[in-house]
Amino acid sequence: MKEAIVRKTTAKIFASTALVIGVLALSACGGQPSAGESAGSGGGAGGLTGSVNTDGSSTVGPLTEAAADLFRDEEAGVNVSVATSGTGGGFKTFCAGETDISNASRPIKDEEAAECEAAGIEYTEIIAANDGLSVIVNPENDWAEDLSVEQLNTIWGPEAEGKITNWNQVDPSFPDQPIVLFGAGTDSGTFDYFTEEINGEDGAIRTDYSPSEDDNITIQGVAGDKGAIGFLGLSYVEENEGVIKAIAVDGVLPSTETVQDGTYTPLGRPLFIYVNNASYVDKEPVKAFVDFYVENSAKIAERALFVPLTEEQVTTATDELASLG
Repeated sequence: MKEAIVRKTTAKIFASTALVIGVLALSACGGQPSAGESAGSGGGAGGLTGSVNTDGSSTVGPLTEAAADLFRDEEAGVNVSVATSGTGGGFKTFCAGETDISNASRPIKDEEAAECEAAGIEYTEIIAANDGLSVIVNPENDWAEDLSVEQLNTIWGPEAEGKITNWNQVDPSFPDQPIVLFGAGTDSGTFDYFTEEINGEDGAIRTDYSPSEDDNITIQGVAGDKGAIGFLGLSYVEENEGVIKAIAVDGVLPSTETVQDGTYTPLGRPLFIYVNNASYVDKEPVKAFVDFYVENSAKIAERALFVPLTEEQVTTATDELASLG
């Protein structure tokens, strides 16, 4: 049986997990039951009742909601709740034993893993889909259609605060247009990922921007100002085509193909769910939902407008699921 707790370095996630993604064997020992009913009744397909409580990333939230919608067709008696307090907020409730599943757009941090360990919460990390973190601009922006990581750092780095306020400071060929910035809040895994990959340090960013845990606020802000720029998950771009537009990073546009083949770097990433092992073992609704989530990952990703697992990733996930018995 594989180790229940898996930790990875964010900067190397996509490359190192492309061939080793799937469901890790769930430990049958340790952990504390989450809030909600300890097990469903009925035990058979279509006969379960109970709850599955999830919280976490606003990016992964729609993925889990799509899984819950499809699961409801098979198990109407199971209520799957999906809260979106951000990846960091989700891990707080998860490590406190208040949820069964934590939705995360980054791997768990060492300090968060330590909180879970101190509370006796053992968990399994599952990569459920892939995503591209997109840099977005206003549709009227016809000058910044392809920015380098260096240029993004010039815009978003901490040293830019109060200094880089106009697009012509990023590139002299750009117009005399004020820059207005929107993006994820500090509790978001999107924030952690963007700051580490673009600014070289987790959490390093200028503070004179408009942060929000709700990606729709970022969309509204960028859509409302010609000089605006922001960052969020690829799925939000696809859902709001024409309202905002994604730009290329170092010559590569974010798309299903470029995220899957690894060419959209460094902003291609996997998306996670973390499962409380005790919940999986002791609560039939949780086990049924997690199994369904993995077995139907392609359909779920398609419905939620995320990038599905590659064929190799699907094979790995299927094999790991079979090993659960």
